[in-house]
Order: sequence, then C-alpha cells, then structure tokens
Amino acid sequence: MGFISWIILGLLAGGIAKFLMPGKDPGGCFLTIILGVVGASVGGWIGTQLGFGSVEQFDLRGLGIAILGSLVLLMIYRVIAGRK
Repeated sequence: MGFISWIILGLLAGGIAKFLMPGKDPGGCFLTIILGVVGASVGGWIGTQLGFGSVEQFDLRGLGIAILGSLVLLMIYRVIAGRK
C-alpha cells in the first residue's frame, strides 16, 4: 500500500473513530489523521498477529481493522490527555 493510500485510509479510519467516539479533543484534523494512520498500523499488526487479516489492501476488512486500531488509540489518547 502506498504512502498516500495510508494517509487516505488513516483519514477515513480516524474520522470514523472520531464519529463513533465524539468528544472534545485538541488537535483537530491533523491529530485525527495521525491517530488514524497509527491506528491503521497498530490495528493491522494486531490483526495479523491474531489471524484476523491485515491492512494491506484498501477494502472493508482493512478499513474495519484500521478503525478498531484508531478507536483504541483514541481511547488511550483521551486517558493520557485527561491526566493534565
């Protein structure tokens, strides 16, 4: 998967994760893209290790794994950012 595809997948995954977990988060669109791309990577790695598939193709399964990874990262981010 090319770099631009990862950004697009990350933007979609981050946006959907933000939609599923609404709330006030600092950072805006840029942080959403970063959380989405990192979430896609983490979700893809965990999914591959557990045998659920990977984020190698731009398909619904890959998007689902990326969204789950983004949701996990968003939860972790909110816990850490909330400790200020």
